[in-house]
Amino acid sequence: MHASDIIRAYYDAFNAQDMDAFLALLTDDVVHDINQGERQEGKAAFAKFMEHMNRCYKENLTDMVIMASETGTRAAAEFIVNGEYLATDEGLPEAKGQTYRLPAGAFFDIRDGKVARVTNYYNLNDWITQVGG
Repeated sequence: MHASDIIRAYYDAFNAQDMDAFLALLTDDVVHDINQGERQEGKAAFAKFMEHMNRCYKENLTDMVIMASETGTRAAAEFIVNGEYLATDEGLPEAKGQTYRLPAGAFFDIRDGKVARVTNYYNLNDWITQVGG
């Protein structure tokens, strides 16, 4: 499978909220660089992160553009996060069902047909402004 197909499947699973398919696209030692946060390692840590995110946020990604290196080992994606803030996330404004629309991007390392690293970027201050923080 080409790198861009792997990333497309990754985001298709995310949008479908199919966490089994989503996690199956990750290497066991996946590295996850959280926007303006820490680096987490391992599929179990990523699964725990996604469980938290899915409790606090309902998101659908649109306007997806995926780019991949000729070697198939690197990829990037740019998209719009269309979301609803469902439950208050620690250290952030109170959730009241606010909606938001946020440009975002991600960078990937691909190994053996799976995502070995994902680094996510978005403007947290823009998000806070949109949810009334």
